[in-house]
Amino acid sequence: MTAQYIYLVIFGCIAYLIATDESIAKAFYLLSRIVRSKFAIFWWWVKNNPKTPWARYLMWKRSNHLAKELMNELESKNK
Repeated sequence: MTAQYIYLVIFGCIAYLIATDESIAKAFYLLSRIVRSKFAIFWWWVKNNPKTPWARYLMWKRSNHLAKELMNELESKNK
């Protein structure tokens, strides 16, 4: 037997239990919601943690854009 058949039997048993028992279905639903929220927290942290290169680049880009706008505004007022 290959590993694919073993996985098929395991997931088949889990699917049978979810389909037949309401409490297991609720537990599976709540577990999936917990996993989804943990992933959302992790993804937010990856995008907004200042130690990641992506977040540092975005902060640099926003700061550079704001500096250019302020310089243009200052130059237009001095003319």
